[in-house]
Amino acid sequence: MKILIVDDDKDIVELLSIYVKNEGYDVEKAYNGKEAITKINTNPDIDLMILDVMMPQLDGMAVVRAVRKDSQIPILMLSAKTDDLDKIQCLVQGADDYVTKPFNPLEVMARVKSLLRRSQHEVKNNEPDQIEVGSLIIKKDSHEVETVNGKDISLTALEFGILYLLASHPNRVFSADEIFERVWQQESVVSAKTVMVHVSHLRDKIEEATGGEKVIQTVWGVGYKIESR
Repeated sequence: MKILIVDDDKDIVELLSIYVKNEGYDVEKAYNGKEAITKINTNPDIDLMILDVMMPQLDGMAVVRAVRKDSQIPILMLSAKTDDLDKIQCLVQGADDYVTKPFNPLEVMARVKSLLRRSQHEVKNNEPDQIEVGSLIIKKDSHEVETVNGKDISLTALEFGILYLLASHPNRVFSADEIFERVWQQESVVSAKTVMVHVSHLRDKIEEATGGEKVIQTVWGVGYKIESR
């Protein structure tokens, strides 16, 4: 597997490179936003990107928007900004996770491995291979979602994980903490807003593809569910 590390601070790039290589992954490096996009476009084998938010030429937000036009690879953002609104903005733009600086490299690697597990389609074997919910067809093995009319819906690994979790347990309400721990495969830490943003993205994509179908229900104060039909 190959990981692209993008930061204008070369010391951070080198530090993370050591940890990434120690885990057995290959490394690509970039030091600004434009270089990051070039790397993504010319290296189709990149499996994940660690991306700084504040960089010259193109900032991390612009990179995420550009990458998300053609790719759903996991993106882990790094930022010195600690405000919740900054984190939410990163997620809204299409990032999968967010770590604040200064960071513990071991935490970064734990997040990286979690995101890679999701992108490698790790779903429990006892769950159904295909689920139909409303006008959606959800395919476990290929991580594909399409409408009954054959329209594909492009989801990130985390968005697919949320949809599959809810669809495979119809009528059960999952709290944000439960969704985070099952889908992100990490201990829940201030997860409600992170899950909320990803659910919002997921709903938007489903509604756009289905002409407004409301698949995921919010149970206020409790969590989210998909009702059997």
